[in-house]
Order: sequence, then structure tokens, then C-alpha cells
Amino acid sequence: MQQAFGGTAPTTPHADDAPAQADAAHLKDLNAAPEYARKAAKAFGAGRARVRPATGEDAATAQAPEAPAADLTSFLAGLGVKLPDGIQLPRGVGLGDGFKLPEGFKLPEGIELPEGLAPMRKRPVAPPPLPPGATFDSASFTNHGGTRAYKLYVPSTYVQGTPVPLVVMLHGCTQDPDDFAAGTKMNQIAEETGCLVLYPTQSQKDNQSKCWNWFSQNDQQYERGEPAIIAGMTRHVMKQYTVDPARVSIAGLSAGGAMAVIVGALYPELFQAVGVHSGLPFGAAQDLPAALQAMKQGAPGRRGHGRKPVPRPLIVFHGDKDHTVHAVNAEQVLADALAPHGAGKPVSEQGKAPGGRRYTRTVHQAANGTVVAEHWSLHGGGHAWAGGSPAGSYTDCKGPDASREMMRFFEAAAASAAQPA
Repeated sequence: MQQAFGGTAPTTPHADDAPAQADAAHLKDLNAAPEYARKAAKAFGAGRARVRPATGEDAATAQAPEAPAADLTSFLAGLGVKLPDGIQLPRGVGLGDGFKLPEGFKLPEGIELPEGLAPMRKRPVAPPPLPPGATFDSASFTNHGGTRAYKLYVPSTYVQGTPVPLVVMLHGCTQDPDDFAAGTKMNQIAEETGCLVLYPTQSQKDNQSKCWNWFSQNDQQYERGEPAIIAGMTRHVMKQYTVDPARVSIAGLSAGGAMAVIVGALYPELFQAVGVHSGLPFGAAQDLPAALQAMKQGAPGRRGHGRKPVPRPLIVFHGDKDHTVHAVNAEQVLADALAPHGAGKPVSEQGKAPGGRRYTRTVHQAANGTVVAEHWSLHGGGHAWAGGSPAGSYTDCKGPDASREMMRFFEAAAASAAQPA
């Protein structure tokens, strides 16, 4: 595969990836334009079009027309903004090309924006200062699978010689460890629980949009490509610090969630539990066209490669209004995790997060009563980390705190595994 979600070749090229090369220029990353943006483009996209010269990056889509400027009424109508009865905006108020709602913009009372619309930030909010004694340092790891940078958060409470948990966090497309840490607030939770947090970094060299290459055959196999790098990096940190080997977990968002599924399944001896937010199942795609189809429709005919994957205790979060990765993928991730256990009847409960997001939490138990999976369906939720902070990208502040719930699940899974059979 020459390009992957707008990126360059995976760590080790694979012959079967060649057919997808021609399609790669059409896709930037998993974080596609939200539904409201597509509606807005339709609302005022007709009219005078201007053609800009093609570049090497978008040659496949050259001569695409640009949307003309729109008046304010058409702009808001295209976004699905609801105005109070009797309120009319003047016609002819022009909006410049590329208009965006300013950061911190608030509409008057009675005017509602459609779900998921938020001002775009040009830069992430500065993260809070580190507590005295804590570190959040950068490093690099290399093995036979390749080289990746990473950041490691060590809480101020860490004492060498005292075993602590380790959580591996895989960011989504366009993100990096600083952005992902800020958005998930996982470093704050590390301070509260005493765990270490490892953030592997996808390089722009290996994927232009910094997506983990979950759809590449080479990166779905034991001891090859990105799974080998992430597993090796985890072992490296475990040698440097006093990590409890029974309390090592992995989680991720979007492309990172899909890769967390792969790595957790291929290395069950290393990871005792897996957290997936807005991700996809193991073997959902082996090339770019299949990846696009899986994102929109799921992948019922999926298959894996190499070592047979072994499901681990799993917690899944997914918005039921996710227009980037369809929520059916969460069901397929769960099905894979539950298949070996002969799970009994699931127990569901509905709730409302402090931020206002409603959800349904379903707990799945094995025949012996052991919890093997949790599924959090976020009602009205899009492609964003639930309960996250606006300091990071792709977060939903309204949702339940996915980071805390994952940490709770990871600790419960470790405690359950420690119980005598």
C-alpha cells in the first residue's frame, strides 16, 4: 500500500497492498468531515465555482469546485441551526470563504446548534503543569518491527520497587501523545491511581495523517509491523520500571482503538484487558477499499492473519451517531470477545452522564459469572472520546468519563484474573 489514509507505506511493505495504491489519495484520515459540515456544503455549495491548481497530494481530485461565499441565513440553515419562532435574519449578509465559528462563540438563548457542532481550535489548549515529582518524557524505541517515538507519564507517587499498573494509550488519526493525553485526561487519572501511561506515537512518515495502519495485512500479524513495535515498547518500559505484569492494559481511539484490538488479541500474555473507543474489529480490512467499507458498514466477513487472536476482557465505547466509524463495528468487536466464553444473558442499564449525554451500559458475563466485556452505547454521541477535555481534539465533554470507566474495568479484570479458578 503506497499510501494509507493519506499516508506513506506501513513499516514493512506487503505485496498484497498494491491494489489500494490508486485509492489512497482520496482519503486523509479516519476523522472525516462530520455530518453537519456535509449538510452545510450542500446548502450553499451551488453557484459560482472556482478551480485551484492541483497539487501532488490531491491530483486525483483536481478541478474540484470550491464552495462560494454564502449569506448568513443560508449558512445557518445548512448547518441545521434552529432559530426561535418569528426570528428572521437579514438576507445578503455575506460570509467570507472559509468562515468558521470563533473559539468560545455562544449563540443567544433559544438558538440550538445540531449535535456535535463545535468551534474548531487552531491549537490545543496548553496542558496543566506537571505535579511536582511527575514526569512526561519523550523517547524512542526500535526493534525488528520498526521504530516509533513515545511519551511516558510517570506519576509523582511512583516509587521504584513498588509494582504499579501500566496502560498503553494509542491515539487517533492526526493526534499525538500530548493531544491525546490532554483530551482523555489519562495523566490526571494516573496521578490518582498510581499507574504509568505509555503513549506510542505514530509517525507522519509511516502514515501521513498519523493513523495506525490497522488495515494493513503486515500490521495485523504477531511479531510483525506495528503490533511488534507496540508490544516491544511495552516490554521495554516494563523492564525500566516496576510494573505489575498482571495489570498491563491497552486502549485506543478510532484507528488507535482498532490497533488496540489487534495488539491485545495478538499478545494476550502481555495485555490483560483492552479498551476500545470508536474502533473496529480485528481483521476488519486488509486494504484501503475494505477499510472504507468497514468504517461505514462494518465487516462481517473479516479475517485475521498469522497467530490466532485470543480475546481479552474488553470495554467498548461507541457513539450511536458516529458518522466516521459506524457503531456496528462496536457490536462486531464485542462478538469476537464474547465468542469463546459462552456468555450468559447480558445485563443493561441506562443512565445520564453529568454532562448530559445519555447512554446504555451493557455488561456481559461468562457462564461462570466472570465479567468479560462491557459495552457503552453513547446516545447521540459522535466520533469523540466520551467525557474528555476540550484541551484535546475529538472529545465529547457531555459523555460519561470513558477514561475512568476503562481504568475501573482494567483493575476489576486484573482482580478477577487473580482469583483462584
